[in-house]
Amino acid sequence: MARYPVGLEKDEARQRLVITWDDGERREYSYTELQEQCPCATCREKRRQTPLPGQLPVLTPEQTQPLQLVRMSPVGTYAYHIRFNHGCDSGIYTFELLRELGRVVSG
Repeated sequence: MARYPVGLEKDEARQRLVITWDDGERREYSYTELQEQCPCATCREKRRQTPLPGQLPVLTPEQTQPLQLVRMSPVGTYAYHIRFNHGCDSGIYTFELLRELGRVVSG
C-alpha cells in the first residue's frame, strides 16, 4: 500500500527535514543525505564517476556555503521536487524513495 506524507517540518538549525506519514510514522532526513541521494540524471551520473586517486573536487561558490533546502514542492500526488542552494534543482523524490531514506524518529 502506498504511503503519503501528511506533515512536513524543516529544522534549519540541524539541517533536517521531518516527514510525518499517513500511518503515523515520522522519518528524519538530513539535507546532506537527501542531496547525496538526489535521483536526477546529473546527480546519478556524478555518483557513478570514480575520481582519480588524489583528485580533489572543484567546488562552486554555492557549495562553499552551508547546505540548505531552498524549496520543496509537490509533484502530482506521488513525489516532491526538492531544490538545494548548492545548485541541484532537478530532483524528483518519489514518496516511495523518501520512505526508504532517512531514519524513524519518535514523537
